[in-house]
Amino acid sequence: MSNATETLEGWYCLNDFRKIDWKSWKSLNDENRQELVNELIEWWNQWNDIQERSEGSQAFYQILGHKADIMFMFLRPTLDELTQIELAFNKTKFAEYTFQTTSYVSVVELSNYLPKGEDPFAKPEIRERLYPKVPNVKYICFYPMNKLRSESDNWYMLSTEERKKMMRSHSLIGRQYAGKVKQIILGSVGLDDYEWGVALFGEDPIQFKKLIYEMRFDEVSARFGEFGSFYVGKYLSEELFNHLLQL
Repeated sequence: MSNATETLEGWYCLNDFRKIDWKSWKSLNDENRQELVNELIEWWNQWNDIQERSEGSQAFYQILGHKADIMFMFLRPTLDELTQIELAFNKTKFAEYTFQTTSYVSVVELSNYLPKGEDPFAKPEIRERLYPKVPNVKYICFYPMNKLRSESDNWYMLSTEERKKMMRSHSLIGRQYAGKVKQIILGSVGLDDYEWGVALFGEDPIQFKKLIYEMRFDEVSARFGEFGSFYVGKYLSEELFNHLLQL
């Protein structure tokens, strides 16, 4: 039997994808639309003090394509907090003009390869990765993934050393994109339909394509990677959100 990799967990994460009912939205007059926009901005801003105290983080995106119009991303210490955030949104008037196309629940995860006896939470660089602030950059790419479990290629039947060796090679590709792409790895075994969610952040979306394509040739992805739907979006400030919804 293969040994399970020890993991470290940080903040819980909710990615909430919504489509806007544009037909109903367009039927509102300008005053009513602005009232609902103001309500949503007020709902959003109530969480800002939590981010300022480094007790969580969040960001808001416009999603390109047919799969969603907008996405909220929240990072919080507990699942209860995410439940309350989702409930608070659903109680807004604006929520009546949206419907949830999908969502993803996960927790920030790191593999722990430190020697026994070392406290990983005492290391600032590890704490920064487990409790991250969502990068304030222009674009996001989010996708879920699994490690293959088939008769011929089963990731979970490999030895610990084999997995470590392959992941070390895999991570070297990612390091070549330092400064171009930031990532948050989200563990979702037992929390959602896939085993991981991956959130990539950058100023140039072409770098998402280059990174993911290059990793396709690495053994970890080529033999063992299974991927769900990809979502690409643009960071929304309050100003850009107003612009999105004004007709």
